[in-house]
Amino acid sequence: MSNISARLAQELNAKEQQVIAATALLDEGATVPFIARYRKEVTGGLDDTQLRLLEQRLGYLRELEDRRRFILDTISEQGKLSDALAGDINSAQSKTELEDLYLPYKPKRRTKGQIAIEAGLEPLADALYSDAGLDPESEAAQFVNTEKGIDDVKAALDGAKFILIERFAEDAKLLAKLRKQIDTQGVIEALVIKGQEDAGAKYRDYFEHSEKLTKVPSHRALAMLRARNEGILQLTINPEPSSENPAQYCAQIIADHYQLNVSSATASAWLMSVVQWAWKVKLSLHLENEFLGTMREKAETQAIDVFAKNLKDLLMAAPAGPRVTMGIDPGLRTGCKVAVVDATGKLLTTNTIFPHAPQNHWDKSVRTLEQLCRQHKVELIAIGNGTASRETDKLAAELLANNKELNMSKIMVSEAGASVYSASEFAANEFPNLDVSLRGAVSIARRLQDPLAELVKIEPKSIGVGQYQHDVSQSQLGQSLISVVEDCVNSVGVDVNTASVPLLTRVSGLNKTLASNIVQFRDENGSFNNRTQLKKVARLGPKAFEQAAGFLRIVNGADPLDSSAVHPEAYPVVKQICTEKNIEVSDLIGNSEVLKQLEPAQFTNDKFGLPTVTDIIAELDKPGRDPRPEFKTAVFKAGVETIQDLKVGMILEGVVSNVANFGAFVDVGVHQDGLVHISAITNKFISDPREVVKAGDIVKVKVLEVDVARKRISFTMRLDDEVQQAAPQGKSTSSKPSQSKSTNKQTKGQRPKKEAGNAAMGNAFAEAFAKLKK
Repeated sequence: MSNISARLAQELNAKEQQVIAATALLDEGATVPFIARYRKEVTGGLDDTQLRLLEQRLGYLRELEDRRRFILDTISEQGKLSDALAGDINSAQSKTELEDLYLPYKPKRRTKGQIAIEAGLEPLADALYSDAGLDPESEAAQFVNTEKGIDDVKAALDGAKFILIERFAEDAKLLAKLRKQIDTQGVIEALVIKGQEDAGAKYRDYFEHSEKLTKVPSHRALAMLRARNEGILQLTINPEPSSENPAQYCAQIIADHYQLNVSSATASAWLMSVVQWAWKVKLSLHLENEFLGTMREKAETQAIDVFAKNLKDLLMAAPAGPRVTMGIDPGLRTGCKVAVVDATGKLLTTNTIFPHAPQNHWDKSVRTLEQLCRQHKVELIAIGNGTASRETDKLAAELLANNKELNMSKIMVSEAGASVYSASEFAANEFPNLDVSLRGAVSIARRLQDPLAELVKIEPKSIGVGQYQHDVSQSQLGQSLISVVEDCVNSVGVDVNTASVPLLTRVSGLNKTLASNIVQFRDENGSFNNRTQLKKVARLGPKAFEQAAGFLRIVNGADPLDSSAVHPEAYPVVKQICTEKNIEVSDLIGNSEVLKQLEPAQFTNDKFGLPTVTDIIAELDKPGRDPRPEFKTAVFKAGVETIQDLKVGMILEGVVSNVANFGAFVDVGVHQDGLVHISAITNKFISDPREVVKAGDIVKVKVLEVDVARKRISFTMRLDDEVQQAAPQGKSTSSKPSQSKSTNKQTKGQRPKKEAGNAAMGNAFAEAFAKLKK
């Protein structure tokens, strides 16, 4: 454990004691949100990001130690564990290094090399390996033995070759040298498979592509791997691109490693053929698969990180708040589904209107909406951004124009995942008698009121804000997204008297059973009046109460502290402050004048140190403060409703719907998001679009290019960028993708004006990503 703690401390840039303390808390069942918020003294102030990484790496390193012990025990039982080998195994820093060392001792099926050893050919292999001056055929003739299956000299030499090849392939130090060569110099080369040019047109940027293996960004790596799986591309790794014969170059590394004299000695040609064969049939294939696997793992990790960050931005989007809201799920033939919910999200009524073709009941639909708005005093209208959304937005605009005295606002809302919620078990339990399509309208209304509370009801992977999300490890993606949801929910806090089961499930220390029990207790006994009542909930024991209580809010309860993020265990600190200042708790909360005069150190003790007391005072100043931004909306340009309405040079307001490593997608209300390439986000160099934008941001963009046929739109956020002349409708204005093997790289400082458009329109991943998002 000490080795693990020391290594984690180094990785986290923390002290070993901090890691040991945090590990102990995690092992005791404490959650990351709880530790980050309420155990700062114990961990020395490790934040949630550090704790999540610690939790992840702790699992890996513990698996590594378990594997290390197993390997040591297995080799020891074989009687082959030397002090030197034990030292190498104990110093191995990764599973790859461990497995390399274990490879010669690992039980495996009978190989050609093992069969040759059993036939007595190992002395021949050793002799030819040690003395290049020997004549291979003369030596091999001594080992011909038909009874052992060695019928002639060729069979004997082949057996010796197999023995040496396997010996080379299982040499951990040689593998390390070859890995270093590929890691420092290797490039990945993609080539279209003959005859697949048309079928793989969307991957044409990679038909003849080459770039440094260790520098491949995640979106390009996943695109190439997907194309290979679809039979479009052939991928190879060139270990030394500067060499005319990379295979010969690597064979020489092997020869040099063993100090083989392969100059003019008699056995030189045979030895070199063995070395070349070892590279060709064993080492090159093994390392190519390994490096492609590593590239995939790295790309998956980056893609999952992109999804996680986008999901966090979406969950932490500004809530419109407790206002009566009408949700409209737009549609054409089947009509627009309408649902009105009250300020708490309770469903008041539903309806279906048919303003669009083929029915075209426009005026009737306006009257129906007006009646509903007046009857229920609607304040906000949330319109789903799917099919017929802009047409429905027009309908709402007419409604507002005709009824200005109602003082309503309309907002376009992402309906990503609404259909998933509609068909979910939770939605069926909540609205058993409501049509599935109408449940979607309820979700649209609620996600405007509180995006976090509504989106937690949906499987995170179904929200669709990732890149190549179906190409990555689904278990790893799922765990990462669950962690994001938990962190978001706990950073905002949950009103225990109004929260749904899915929302309560994400609270620190709770699970689906406990969340259901809380709601059942609330239904049977009425609203919770204080946090202590939570202890009466079935199966909610002391540990769960400790982990959850600080994140559960009770508004207008008996104790004003219950509506804050102050943990019940710290209430004595607040009471001490009140006694010291001769003031009531209710008068202390929000009293900035008194709170600013406090010296946190004065109220510390053995249990609550300076960080906790400082947090308590800050929370008392602004109790239950919501960390989410202020609510505001984008205004889509009138008359721009489809991709055909876009003109090069237009400046539009839109909402960032998604952020990838290569740029940001922006919704301007034309049913197709456009891409702002990373090079067109700002005039200065950035390595990550999130340095400037995040999902949910309202931005202004200029139209660079429009490809109606392929439904591709290229924007720039650099509004002074020059634009190309528009091409005839349906044709792209972007230049033909380059077939060059040179890598496209950003240039620090200024970039060419046309780069954004060409990069955005030329890359196959933009189209794939757009389809995935749909």
